[in-house]
Amino acid sequence: MKQKAADIVQQFLQSLRVERRLSDNTLSAYRRDLSQLESYCQQQKITDWPKLAASDVRKFIAQRHRQGLGSRSLQRELSACRSFFSYLNKIHYQDSNPAQGVKAPKAAKKLPYVLDVDQLNGLLETAPTDDLETRDLAMWELLYSSGLRLSELVYLDVAELDLIAASVFISHGKGNKSRVLPVGSKAITALKSWLNVRGNIVKAEEKAVFVSKKGTRLTARSIQSRLERWGKRQGLQGRLHPHMLRHSFASHMLESSQDLRGVQELLGHSNISTTQVYTHLDFQHLASVYDQAHPRAKQRKKTDS
Repeated sequence: MKQKAADIVQQFLQSLRVERRLSDNTLSAYRRDLSQLESYCQQQKITDWPKLAASDVRKFIAQRHRQGLGSRSLQRELSACRSFFSYLNKIHYQDSNPAQGVKAPKAAKKLPYVLDVDQLNGLLETAPTDDLETRDLAMWELLYSSGLRLSELVYLDVAELDLIAASVFISHGKGNKSRVLPVGSKAITALKSWLNVRGNIVKAEEKAVFVSKKGTRLTARSIQSRLERWGKRQGLQGRLHPHMLRHSFASHMLESSQDLRGVQELLGHSNISTTQVYTHLDFQHLASVYDQAHPRAKQRKKTDS
């Protein structure tokens, strides 16, 4: 690269420091990302920034991907490149932004972690010792019984529970969509136990099903904290999150029923592709069973080792 091209990178970093007041760590990240682009340009004998085309940026990202960079790191490098070329446009050093239309490879979608049936039984078959634990058990049973989102549990009002019909009306679903869900017998029993003692805590005007010891609607953070504590007491390894109960509900329902559309309705997913992630979980389970049980699978493993 020409000296002027290298100098203008330093000029850009200085503008980030002065105008946008970025931290030293963020500036260092910009510097590292742009130095990678400079190195690529030197390899390709590109002497100045205006000579860099969109095809060159795509080749640069492809090279970085082959070098082992993940999707998030590639997206960060592309973001640094876009910002740099926008700056060059701003100071009239060049007219185009060759990084503008370039996209990083998509990250592989992480499969949600689910609890198995034995883990859930251990979690839910613990007898509560006080009113707040009675409330907690009712929350865990309802999350797993009906696949509620954490926000749906937080905003659930007493009037939306119908224990006679064994159903719950979700009025605060994602995207303001409502739905009616069945509630299992174990959850009904736990909810009845909680509602019997809720009056000892709740403030008179509070409509929420689940309230704090102050008598007001329980927050999402408090629910997360209580579940983490509950899980540790049961000896579960790793961090336990309310959404794991929803994931477990979905995975177990799909494994038993094979009804993807039905599970989609229960979860309140607007797009079935969101629900399909649980089919991958089910396949992983089946593949594990196959590898452990099939004679030829076992033989293949011994041969490979």
